Amino acid sequence: MRGLMSITESFRIALSAIMANKARGALTTLGIIIGIVAVITTMTAFNGMQNAFRQGFSSVGSDVIYVSRMPWIIMNDFFLYRNRPNLEMAEAEKLEANLQGKAIVNPSMDTQRDVKYESKRIDGIRIVGTTEKQTVVSTAVPDIGRFLMAFDVSYKKKVAVIGKEVSDGLFDTINPINKEIWIGRNKFRVVGVMEKQGGSTFGGPNFDRQIYIPISSYVKAFGGRRSTDVDIAIKAPSIESMEALEYQVIGEMRKVRKLRPSEDDNFSINKLDTLMGGFNSVMGVVLGLGLLVTSVALFVGGIGVMNVMFVSVTERTREIGIRKAIGAKRHSILLQFLFESAIICLLGGLIGILIASLLTAVINAVLMPASISVPILIVAVVVSVVVGVFAGLVPAWKGARLDPIEALRYE
Repeated sequence: MRGLMSITESFRIALSAIMANKARGALTTLGIIIGIVAVITTMTAFNGMQNAFRQGFSSVGSDVIYVSRMPWIIMNDFFLYRNRPNLEMAEAEKLEANLQGKAIVNPSMDTQRDVKYESKRIDGIRIVGTTEKQTVVSTAVPDIGRFLMAFDVSYKKKVAVIGKEVSDGLFDTINPINKEIWIGRNKFRVVGVMEKQGGSTFGGPNFDRQIYIPISSYVKAFGGRRSTDVDIAIKAPSIESMEALEYQVIGEMRKVRKLRPSEDDNFSINKLDTLMGGFNSVMGVVLGLGLLVTSVALFVGGIGVMNVMFVSVTERTREIGIRKAIGAKRHSILLQFLFESAIICLLGGLIGILIASLLTAVINAVLMPASISVPILIVAVVVSVVVGVFAGLVPAWKGARLDPIEALRYE
């Protein structure tokens, strides 16, 4: 009980000292405010970029395995992958047959072409040759009209489902359904418009600037079955079965490509986790560097608090002598100044959180989806208090060790 009363008394005296020097306390918190704002904004920006990246690639599907000639993220020598043979339609068909209905297999090809409708033209649109299974392996669906059907693929129909940005660029307010567009030198009829999926993120593909056409029509218009590289999407029955399916796909692909046990895979397995892993590796380094830089602001703010606390101890030397003379213990004096420095930093931290919240709202409205999570708030408060304790430790120890007789003589 006596210890609790001592802590309460120390807290009350520290609060009174801060209130007696409002201007100095406010200026002292400035460095902490800047530091906390920098820390919170850095962590919030990282979370925002992570959310934007995940949203930008959400249509890839977290339960889909992609077999490609090249890995999505090349960390090693590019020349290790450059000479790999293209994946062919025949291989996709064999893989589907070997999986025996255990997963949905969807082959696709892509290229870039200029697209034209009457006098309007858009350059560099991604053209994707695919099947009716595209909407099964992907989360994106048409906003108006329909998607490709098995009939379109079987009979090589020249129909197209266009992205939102393509629709806006070519047709503006006109209904594009059943309008004919030129894709390169080939004419296709628009049967659907995909829902808006968002622009490109960190150099990734812009899914609103692409057009889906039947893969059979793609082969006829843009390349033969052997000359065009195929990507194969395999949708797992569930997230839990992804790992087992991945091993099975690797085994079946090695059979399809007739690879000997001693030979390395000449194809790549890609997943959304692959992208997220690469992104997190890069952004982890960026976040670390960002926090290192912002910690300098907190360090400078802490030095400022320490300096003010030394001044406070010096100004109140006689007060310390009187308190010790009437029986105050060394730990009581120590707690008093530690509470004072911790409160100063905590106030700075709370103001910093408020300012960072406003900045986060601006980032969310203008740049990317961002929000301050509860863990970030907890980190900000804890960091503020810890900086306050460490900044006040040396001055508090100096005040606690003062000799009461020498302190009473101080003028």
